[in-house]
Amino acid sequence: MRANRRRARAVVATGVVAVLVAACGSDESGGGDGGGEAGGPLVVWTLENLPDRVSAQEEIAAAFTEASGIEVELVAIDEDQFNQLLTSSAAAGELPDVVGALSLAGVQALAANELVDTEVAGAVVEELGADTFSQQALELTRDGDTQLAVPSDGWAQLLVYRTDLFDAAGLAAPETYDAILAAAQALDSPEVAGFVGATVPNDAFTQQTFEHLALGNGCEMVDDGGEITLDSDQCVAAFEFYNELITGWSTSGAQDVDTTRAAYFAGQAAMVVWSSFILDEMAGLRADALPTCPECGEDPAYLARNSGVVTAIAGPDGDEGAQFGEVVSWAVTAEAQTDAATQFVTYMMEDGYEEWIGFSPEGKVPTRQGTAEEPTRFIDAWSTLPAGVDTKAPLADFYPTDVLDTLRSAPDTISPWGIPQGQGALVGASLGELPVPQAIAAMTGGELEPAEAAQQAGDALREIAQSLE
Repeated sequence: MRANRRRARAVVATGVVAVLVAACGSDESGGGDGGGEAGGPLVVWTLENLPDRVSAQEEIAAAFTEASGIEVELVAIDEDQFNQLLTSSAAAGELPDVVGALSLAGVQALAANELVDTEVAGAVVEELGADTFSQQALELTRDGDTQLAVPSDGWAQLLVYRTDLFDAAGLAAPETYDAILAAAQALDSPEVAGFVGATVPNDAFTQQTFEHLALGNGCEMVDDGGEITLDSDQCVAAFEFYNELITGWSTSGAQDVDTTRAAYFAGQAAMVVWSSFILDEMAGLRADALPTCPECGEDPAYLARNSGVVTAIAGPDGDEGAQFGEVVSWAVTAEAQTDAATQFVTYMMEDGYEEWIGFSPEGKVPTRQGTAEEPTRFIDAWSTLPAGVDTKAPLADFYPTDVLDTLRSAPDTISPWGIPQGQGALVGASLGELPVPQAIAAMTGGELEPAEAAQQAGDALREIAQSLE
């Protein structure tokens, strides 16, 4: 499995959306094979395109067809080809009816160009009960009072730390900037780095790692008016904090998604920032990413049993803890077969929901906790669902209740850059040019001071914003 597939989703760039708008301006209907209520099978694109996940989704779709009589054509889409396929499909008048596992930025970009059916999204949420969803997930998928898509699940960025090392040193959990710095300094040694985090300039994971820490200090990409704020005092302080961690208490050389995980798995790091997809791997359930720490030979799940997680992190300038993560959604396109699409999305969020979150529970934390009759049905089932790739077992077999409780509440604290401010298109464009990772790489490499890095990132993002106008 590609590592970045386990931490990021496709986003729709504004340039692509502009092409889609032009293509959809014709009189041709969408909805798959000619569209409308009289169209062919319900065409569903899914960004969950790994073979085992596609098989699981085909089984769910077959169960839906048996229950409803509605035929489903499931199309697995690679994230790298998503934009191109959307463009060509729109030009041909063959947009899908439904898109599954669509990112927050993708939802906002499509909605801004009137390519989603917001009435269907609102109706599904109302029918299922808005109070059964994570309210933050609903907020992130709204524009004002308009529900743009139906949030299905999410994954959280985590600060993972060695509880055995922390306990032995009498250290507090790394929930604040001060606690993280204190622990990194106390635990750093020639054998174990106090902290490992991404620094490479050409990878969105570097931005995701930094963003997770920066959000807790009130550092935002833009303010409510759309002005770039990456060079604000809060962001400069976040750059300073990250620079101290990396240059003072981390490993040498550029770090990425693979090297940071490898260091933690080898027992050579006391803390790492990674997505919740690390949890099954850390429990020894994935053959190509097994922990290799000295204790892991006798107990492959040693790190799982001796690690804690922190979601929201508080900085000195932040009003409240916030964190990076992703909420993915079911989006119904503007040209969809409305009745069939409504039935399908409703089914995927109710009768088929446990199967949907079940094929990767470590990275599919439910955004719908339960039903009106059983308010905790789905969130309770989630912790018992088997995780893993080569070996399957529930996360509850390896992680204590407090870890799972922290993870299950993550959708309520996810607040990624730009999305609450309605700047999904800017987020997507920034992930294409990566000004923040480039600034971080220059800073941690000694080329820029933290304030200079913040300024460089802010100036580059302003240029990107101007190009979108």
